[in-house]
This record gives sequence, C-alpha cells and structure tokens, in this order.
Amino acid sequence: MQRDPRHDQVIRPPSPEPWRSHAVHHDYAQTIHTGSNPNDDRPSRFKLVLRRIRRLIKPGFVVLTVLVLGGGAVHLVHLAASEERFAPLRARLVAMEPLPVKHIVVNGRHIISQQTIETALGVKIGQPLFSFSVETARARVNALPLVEQATVVRRMPDTIIVNITERTPVAVWQNHDHFSLINQAGEAVSGQGAVGQDSEIFRSLPLIVGDGANTAATSLFDAAAAFPDIRSRITAYVRVGGRRWDIVLRNGTTVMLPEDEEKPAFARLQQFQDSMKLLDRPIVSIDMRLPDRMVIHPPPPPTPPTAPPTAPEGSNQTKPQ
Repeated sequence: MQRDPRHDQVIRPPSPEPWRSHAVHHDYAQTIHTGSNPNDDRPSRFKLVLRRIRRLIKPGFVVLTVLVLGGGAVHLVHLAASEERFAPLRARLVAMEPLPVKHIVVNGRHIISQQTIETALGVKIGQPLFSFSVETARARVNALPLVEQATVVRRMPDTIIVNITERTPVAVWQNHDHFSLINQAGEAVSGQGAVGQDSEIFRSLPLIVGDGANTAATSLFDAAAAFPDIRSRITAYVRVGGRRWDIVLRNGTTVMLPEDEEKPAFARLQQFQDSMKLLDRPIVSIDMRLPDRMVIHPPPPPTPPTAPPTAPEGSNQTKPQ
C-alpha cells in the first residue's frame, strides 16, 4: 500500500528570528506613513510674516545706529566747545575768595524772631556761603519749638532763604505755676519745648489764667475775633469762679464781662471805644456784668504835693554876728 504524501505532517523548526517578518511589515508601514510630500517644503504663513518683518527691521536698525552715532559725535563736539568756552570762567570761580553771605531771608515767620532762626541756622552775615550744611541747618530749624516744617535754600551769590511753617498757638495757659501753649481749641501745642515765664514766645501771646480756662476759652476767642481792635489790646483772660471772664488790657484796665454774654459785651465796648475812646483813657476797671449799665472806676485823683514848711509871720531871726 502506497503512502499518500498529502497526509504527511511536516514539522519545521521555528524561525530563529521571528521578528524579522513583523519588522519588514512595520518598516513598510512606516515608509508609507512618512513618505515624502512635495507640499511639506512650502513655508507657513507665520514664517513668511517673520521674514518680511526681518527685512523691514534690518534697514531701520542700520539707520538708527547711524543717527545715534552721528548725534553722539555732534554732542561730543559741542561739549568740547562748551568746556573750552567756560574753562576761563571756572578757573576764575575757583580762584575767587569764598562768597560771603549778605542776606538771610525768612518767610512764614510770625511768632519766632529773626534772631532765633539765624541762631538755629548757625550762619552769620559775612560768613562764606558754602561754609555750612543745608541739611544740618534745616534739621536745627525744624527742632525749634514752634516750627512745624522748614526748608533752607542757598541761593547764589549771597543769599540764604528759609521757609518755615509755624505751629499756631493763640495763648499761654497758666494753671497754677505751670505754663503751656494752647491752640484755638484749647489743646496744648505738641513739642513746644519752651519753658519759663520770660520766654520770647510767652511774651508775644495773651495769657489765660484759671482751672479749665484752656477749654472754656474757645467761645471767648471766637467772640473776641469779631472785634480785632479790642482783641489787640488784651493781654490776659482770667477765668473767675469757673463761670465768667475778666479781661486785662495793655494799659492795665480790667474789664469784667457778664456770664455767657461775651460777644454782646464786646459789641457794647466797641461802641464806647468808637464814640468816646473809652479804652484809651486811664481807667482802673469797667464793670459790664449787668446788661443795662456799665460801671467805670477811674483811678483815684492824685494827691496834691505838700508845700514845704514856712516860718511863722513876724518872726525875723537874724544870724548872730
């Protein structure tokens, strides 16, 4: 019986490199996927715009560089000419004697004296203009009791200008033996640093006397402000019994004001001053506590001088020979 070859089972050994067949297919697929496309070499719109911008910038950059270099050269030439022109003047200034201070101008001063400002500056008339530090001088002026802010300017050729803003005290409050500066609201002026009854600042302001007089004086200040002639004559406001005020004038006259009626009393007083110059007369006191009358106390009449003693009549005494 013959064997049918179709029924024979053929067993082949496995391929030593089974991946080659897959690699071939993979490479072929990759080649097909990434094959060259004639359209891929054409640049995109964005690249075209960048190329155009670069073409425009290059000439402008060259022109700008030329202009900068040219301007710098012209400036150097002009600077050299200016240096040459002003060289004699600079040499003369260097050879000159120090510029002396001839003027010290103080702006904004109302209470502080000119001498106080000049002392704080540390500069005197005749000293060299550049012999002091502006910053140090400004710090010293700012440290003064009634200076809120100050600037110091050195102006050629011979002037120092000081601009100050003063604190605004309106009176000196005496509470027993303590004195302090107060503003319009009766508040103590901070950082005043002025002590002593004989201080220049204290002498230039009216005096308020009494417990609580600083806060009670606000309405009194407002009433007096409407009558500047009377206010200019007042040297002291004295609180009496915590209820009313006496005012003391520069000529020594005491005016007794009614309680809570200061402004009408000032108006009446101004009428008498306008009509008969009452406040210019030698008067000890003016009592205005009653609304319908005014009591004036003049000074006592002067006592006549006593005549020297005379000898009795008929007595004729002769000196012994």
